[in-house]
Amino acid sequence: MKYLKSAKLGLFFLSAILFLSFANAHKFYVSVTNIFYSEKDDAFQITSRVFIDDLEDVLYERYGIQTELATDNESELADLYIEKYFKAKFAIELNNENAAYSFLGKEYDNDVMICYLELSNVNFSELKSVSVQNEILTDLFEEQQNIVHLKWKGQKRSFVLIRENNKGMLNL
Repeated sequence: MKYLKSAKLGLFFLSAILFLSFANAHKFYVSVTNIFYSEKDDAFQITSRVFIDDLEDVLYERYGIQTELATDNESELADLYIEKYFKAKFAIELNNENAAYSFLGKEYDNDVMICYLELSNVNFSELKSVSVQNEILTDLFEEQQNIVHLKWKGQKRSFVLIRENNKGMLNL
């Protein structure tokens, strides 16, 4: 009886250790980008949500800058490097031609940073295809998934982009 009680207690502690080690070892790497066509502005309005700690890690790894995002000590250069990183890792093509977008700014929501981008003068009536390439954080995290939602004139299309398949295309 004493042996059985000791075995159960040992099994309980072993299970608890294994559970805690798997719980701490697994982290979900994801960003969500919404691209909305505004008829009023003839522009694609883009919001991209990225975990703050992951973005800080990639900015440090790629550019050697300690940004300290969402703190009182945030680097004055943070926006510059965030924009630089987005321009290198996030691209939109309209009718198979690279389209330049503007980085409007960012804000924080708990542990997530929301970046605001805009692609103006879309000329939607002549638009035949939209292509989105999103490599945000895939250079640092192999498991990174970038979800992209594209909304226009009451329609919606979504893509899940990963390192090996980082581009989604929509023919209009």
